[in-house]
Amino acid sequence: MTMTAPVVEHPISAMPASIEALKELPSRRPAPPSADGDRVQWHRVGLERYEVHEEGLVVGFVDVVGAVYVALSGPRYDRAVETLQTLDFDAAVRSLCPAPTL
Repeated sequence: MTMTAPVVEHPISAMPASIEALKELPSRRPAPPSADGDRVQWHRVGLERYEVHEEGLVVGFVDVVGAVYVALSGPRYDRAVETLQTLDFDAAVRSLCPAPTL
């Protein structure tokens, strides 16, 4: 017995809306390197991953997943916990290193 899946045709009218939505997403260029001497530093450790340091200690990671930056809190990637998903790289880094309170 041979089973075949039915062919489902998608309406062409739905395509332009999805294409326009993709155009609204921010571009995904690598984040510029952090300035030397800043309290918070980051650097690329993979094609789609950044390691975030605060005062020399690893505090988390930022993964680039499609159009989304995923902030992962913790010094080890294999045990880091997801804390935020955002379209803004700076917001992902700030979620890992909040500004110190006075």
